[in-house]
Amino acid sequence: MSGVVFVDIDGTLVPAPGLAVYVARYLGTEAAMAEAEADYAAGRLTNPQVAAADAKTWSGCTEREIDDWLAGVPLVDGIEETVAWCRRQGLVPVLATLAWQSIGKHLCQRFGFDAYCGPELETAEGRFTGRVLAELDEYGKRDFAVRYAGSLGLSPQDCAAVGDSRSDLPLFREAGLSIAFNADQQARATAGACVDGEDIRAVIPLLEDWLKVRGSNPK
Repeated sequence: MSGVVFVDIDGTLVPAPGLAVYVARYLGTEAAMAEAEADYAAGRLTNPQVAAADAKTWSGCTEREIDDWLAGVPLVDGIEETVAWCRRQGLVPVLATLAWQSIGKHLCQRFGFDAYCGPELETAEGRFTGRVLAELDEYGKRDFAVRYAGSLGLSPQDCAAVGDSRSDLPLFREAGLSIAFNADQQARATAGACVDGEDIRAVIPLLEDWLKVRGSNPK
């Protein structure tokens, strides 16, 4: 393998207004979650605070119900093709996200990502209880990526990160290549490259250039 490509979900694979808002629409809590997401983006709330509020809205839903609903969530184009391209280049595609683990698991199974991270919802007898079992913030997301790369014998410089917002900044600062995709201003200011579009394949030329540079500068 030549490296790892870590890809965010919310705002990256799921376009604006973002996964939290789509889920909230399904659960009937859109206004409250849109406000919480705006407060997170502005730094007024931490991710665990947003997660605790979001978790309550999942109470009583079954795991199967949510998994079935996720099949209809809007996504950018080109995910399957980008995952396949990564594999052809020896790059391991991984989801690095603050979306709930049930969402990461769904997208891994659907598109073939190797792994995922995320906070975890508590369940009992197949239903969500409305409580958070395991928290994760933007630094935990970065730490997951660093540990995952290390488990493959790779350093953060052997990794690329694709994301769009505040939750991606710590990982952007560690990765060998950071790509802001349809990103907000703080992600654009931190990333090494920026690209916009409705198809995630827009990041492939940037990854190709990065691989060429790495190939011309072996360790």
